[in-house]
Parts: sequence; structure tokens; C-alpha cells
Amino acid sequence: MKYLKLLRIQNLLLLAFMQVLFRYTFLKTATFTTLTTSKNFLALSHFQFFLLVLATVCIAAAGYVINDILDQETDEIAKKRIVGKSISESTAYNLYVALNLIGVGCGFYISNVIQKPSFAALFIFTAAILYVYATWLKQIAIVGNIVVALVLSFSILILGIFDLVPSTHEGNEIWEGNKVQMRRVFSILTDYAIFAFIINFLRELVKDIEDTDADYTSGIATLPVLIGKSRTIKIVFGLSFLPIILLIFYMNNNLANYDYAIYYFLLFIIAPLLFFTIKSWSAKTQKDYSNLSLLLKIILFFGIVSIAVITYSVPNA
Repeated sequence: MKYLKLLRIQNLLLLAFMQVLFRYTFLKTATFTTLTTSKNFLALSHFQFFLLVLATVCIAAAGYVINDILDQETDEIAKKRIVGKSISESTAYNLYVALNLIGVGCGFYISNVIQKPSFAALFIFTAAILYVYATWLKQIAIVGNIVVALVLSFSILILGIFDLVPSTHEGNEIWEGNKVQMRRVFSILTDYAIFAFIINFLRELVKDIEDTDADYTSGIATLPVLIGKSRTIKIVFGLSFLPIILLIFYMNNNLANYDYAIYYFLLFIIAPLLFFTIKSWSAKTQKDYSNLSLLLKIILFFGIVSIAVITYSVPNA
């Protein structure tokens, strides 16, 4: 149980679920049919895709481990310390190295299988940026929040990089090209990556508010430490309108003919976001901030599931 807590198993399961859902609903369906052929253009086999998910999950888990290793003082103050208490620091370091080796190793193998060896640098860069975040960037207000949010967004985009890009080709007199189709599919992945970034960025700000006292004692200059909890939560309140406005715009432009998708977005994403906005204005206690953080995680989950709803929704006649 202590290792599952260290690795943030719930977050890792959500990450894996997100990638599997995108791949076996939207990507599998959107890349199957062209005008003249019925062929799936995804580059990875089932086993290779499993290795991609494993690589992503392992590198993310390693990020959690190194963060806890370097955050022992802050975690002790916040009464949530694991490394140095339930798990020794040396064991945690060994686990960190092992997870990164597995993640980067799987990434290197997949990159070579699809004949894009340079893509392996993406895994090395991600592992490196998570280390830099834990050692330095998290101490810089806003920058650390942006980095964490970008890593989650990248876990969506990486599906397109490894499953779509290697299979994209121009047409000729004999074969029909799929470049336009693949570009459209990748653009939808990008839309979801932007949504994930915004929601996770808001959640990181809320989590910083939760940890303000511990961060202040440890000398970590997060936004709440610099300007106070009340001002930061008001910034969160203002920023919370952004995903609502973008989603309404997105539904109007892309989902107007999909009734079930519209209902889903309104009930499971827009409504909870409005509730979050209302509650954030009056949030003052640790429990309030904890509930807001949980609510954003739920919104993110339903946002991920919406890709399946969109994929299988039938447009109006």
C-alpha cells in the first residue's frame, strides 16, 4: 500500500485509462476508413501500444517518486511524508532509477520499431524535465504548474506522435494519401490536450493553495506563498471561465449535430465546471480546497470519457 501511495496509483491508472480509451475508441475509428479503402492506419500493434502506455506510466511514476524524495521536509510539515518514513530514501532512489530505465527503454524500443529512432528523445526529455521540475522548477511560481500541466497534455499528444505520424503518407496515382485525414485526427487530439492542460493547471494552483503553509515553511515560492491564498483562489475563479467559454465555442462549432454529445458535455463537464467556479469564489478552508481539487479530477475524467461519447454519437438526420 505504501508503494501504491508513493506512485500515486490512482493518477497512473487514470493516465493509462485515458490513453487506452483514446486509442481504442477515437483513433481506431477515425483512422479506419478513407474514401477508397477500409484499412486501419495506426502504426503500433497492440503489444507496441502497451509498451507505449507502460513507458508513459513508468516515467510519470518516476516523476512522483523523485518529487517525494526531494520534498521530504515539506511533506513532513504537511503530514503526508512517505520517503524517509514508510520507505527508505535509498529504496526510493532505486525505484526512481528502475522506473526511468523501464520507461525510456520501452520508448527507445518503440521508436526503433516504427523506424523513428529520434522519437526516443521525447521520453528522455520528459524524464529529464520531471527531474528538473522536482529539483528547481516547482520552486518558481506558475512555471512549475505549467510544466506539470504540459506533461499531462503531452501524454495525449504522444498517441498521435507514435500512432499517427509514422502512418501518414502522401497520395499518388496508385495509393490514396491519408495526410488530410491524419491531420484532422491529430487536431482533435490537440483539442483534448489543451483541455487537459487547462484543467490540470487549475488543479495544480488549487493544490498549491492546499500546501501553502508547508511550502512557505520550506521556502518554496508558489503563487499562494507570494500573493496569498485568497488572491490565488480569485485567480483560479477567473481562469475557470476559460474552459467553459472554450467548450461552449467548441460544441457550437463541432458538435451542433450530435445531440447526445451536447447533452453529455452540458451535464458532465459544463455543469461541474460552473459548480467549480461558484464554489471557488467562496472557498476558504482546507476542506474547500481539497473538494475543489477532487472536483477538477472528476471533470478531467469525464472530459476524457467524452471522446468515446463523441466517437459513437450518431449525427442528427
